[in-house]
Amino acid sequence: MKKLLLSSFIALAASQAFAHGPGGIHAEKSATKAAFDLVHTRVFKDGTHLVFEQVVAGTAGAEKPVSNSGKFATADVLSYVWPTTLDSSVIGFDGKKGIVALALTAHPDFDDTPLYDENNDGNLANDGDDWHSHWVVLTPDESCGPKGLKVRDIPKGETPKVPKTWPGAPIYIDSPGYDFNLKKDTVTIRVPLKEVGFPTDFNYDGVTAALKVNANLHNPLLCVVNVYDVASGDLSLPATWPEKTK
Repeated sequence: MKKLLLSSFIALAASQAFAHGPGGIHAEKSATKAAFDLVHTRVFKDGTHLVFEQVVAGTAGAEKPVSNSGKFATADVLSYVWPTTLDSSVIGFDGKKGIVALALTAHPDFDDTPLYDENNDGNLANDGDDWHSHWVVLTPDESCGPKGLKVRDIPKGETPKVPKTWPGAPIYIDSPGYDFNLKKDTVTIRVPLKEVGFPTDFNYDGVTAALKVNANLHNPLLCVVNVYDVASGDLSLPATWPEKTK
């Protein structure tokens, strides 16, 4: 499965020149949109949190999806993503369900964080346009295109194990409400170590991507439709936490 997922991302994104150095993955600027052009991706510990960070060539979060007039079907999603080698059981799902990724997303046509009021207006169901964090589990699906990827679906009638902050959508997605920051060229998400049973180490990469809700609202529900950039160039997940010393 891992090889299929790696080839799927590679098929969606052109490789770029890159160089590795201390502290994650350093990458050259590319021709992609500056707000999604990755130049540095890392994960580091800050007190009781793990901080997932991406630095882009432009202004982080400057671009959001165009509204679909409130229609869920065919709605667009933009995202900053950290694919990892974590097992899906670590984030509260059943184990070995696909590639676990942390993501910061925005989508103006629906709200999938029912426990949180991101814009503080007293309405829990109108915040999709604000950036917010998710855990997702990705799997291959050619319905999303040749060597396509989707957020793993939950078939009708199945009741798999889900995290306590699962938003109720029929896909493997969690809405944990982690603190995040978009400042100038940098995106960060702070993950509390006490809430997630991280193993002693894991590998990771950085991706910026667009997703789209299927017009039929059926398996697949949410497809990856465009990859703007991959930090490593080949989605080899070369970076590690903790950082390995030579």
